[in-house]
Amino acid sequence: MAQKNNSEFSIREYKPSDEHVIRSLFRDGILEHVYPAFFRAMSHPDHIGIALSISMAGYVLGGSSYFQAVLFGGAWAGLIYYCCHEIYQGYVLRRLSSDMADIQAHYLENPDNTLWVAEADVKGQLKVVGMVAVTGKRGVEEDSDRFDECNGCILGGAELDEDGSYAELSHLTVLYRWRRRNMGSRLMGKALDFCKQRGFSRLVADVSSPQLDAMSLYKKFGFIQTSSHRNTHTNRWFSKLARIQVNQMEKFI
Repeated sequence: MAQKNNSEFSIREYKPSDEHVIRSLFRDGILEHVYPAFFRAMSHPDHIGIALSISMAGYVLGGSSYFQAVLFGGAWAGLIYYCCHEIYQGYVLRRLSSDMADIQAHYLENPDNTLWVAEADVKGQLKVVGMVAVTGKRGVEEDSDRFDECNGCILGGAELDEDGSYAELSHLTVLYRWRRRNMGSRLMGKALDFCKQRGFSRLVADVSSPQLDAMSLYKKFGFIQTSSHRNTHTNRWFSKLARIQVNQMEKFI
């Protein structure tokens, strides 16, 4: 039964009828980071300098053509946007072909996994406006090349329990217009409570550098950054040009 968290929304466990809206919420929640990542990358001094240099080259090569200058500069900006888009789009495709391909089997049939959804009344109809997932790992040997299901990256900074057990947080997403209403905190609380019930003493998560709000939420709940890297399972130059860093977060429960 759904438990009321405040007068605006409730949080309950995932059910099969949520499948399509959950996948849409997941996809949109990930791809919304493309523009922040792009503007963050383009505002870096190195990229500003390169853009100006390329624009100047276009101006000179075009015979003092301002159009050529804008064209060359725009081509550089387009390349950076493409890199940012490929990183997040690639992550979406990987997850849609893994745990999100069969949500019921992954999150409902394994007692160490769970997926919670936030449900709100929107114009008289209950709609899913947020979610969070936890994947339990038991008896896992430490491996520097272990795939992290939180952000599609390599998790090498978090130490494991003696028996190799830990839990991974993923898919913490809230629909834009429902943010700033404590929903993210409520979903995080559900995830932590679940980890305690299942006996996990450590919860880990990966957050990309453009996700500033997510980083703030994790720190609010006592997560600490254990390491960072630029491995995003795409061409390594994409990560370098996009200047996206993956921060590995960890919390003892």
